[in-house]
Amino acid sequence: MPIEPSIRTTLNEPENVWDYPRPPRLEPIDLPIRIVLGGDVIAATTAGWRTLETSHPPTYYLPPGAFSCAIEAAEGGSFCEWKGRATYWTLRHGNHIACNAAWSYPDPTLDFLAIKDHLAVYASRVDACFVGDEQVLPQPGDFYGGWITANLIGPFKGAPGTTGW
Repeated sequence: MPIEPSIRTTLNEPENVWDYPRPPRLEPIDLPIRIVLGGDVIAATTAGWRTLETSHPPTYYLPPGAFSCAIEAAEGGSFCEWKGRATYWTLRHGNHIACNAAWSYPDPTLDFLAIKDHLAVYASRVDACFVGDEQVLPQPGDFYGGWITANLIGPFKGAPGTTGW
């Protein structure tokens, strides 16, 4: 049964990533989201968004005002057929630097305007990321940047050998 859109206030219900839609759907999430770098919380919000796409763990987007660290432009970029052109960012907190750890869409497509300039972060490039009280696992392969929580059912695209699905 497909996952119905709503504001998520809990991640207690199982979600099979193969029930997520394609094209992806954007939905608000009311749970606290935190990102830790250098042992300190560098971003926190209860006004996040997540994208749901078939075979992928959700990607979480935080408003730029949620970050208390320096956010510096990084080289490179990418293009998503659904969201548009992404810009990459390096996060700096004291002596701790997470290169190309975040990305955003400065000019997203119409369906994703709500995440304009919001930042998504690779969980593998910072100390930790949390949804609610749960520390997430990074999506294997580090290409899609999804965050895996205990309620998710895979398998997940992104690991070596899964690009042909």
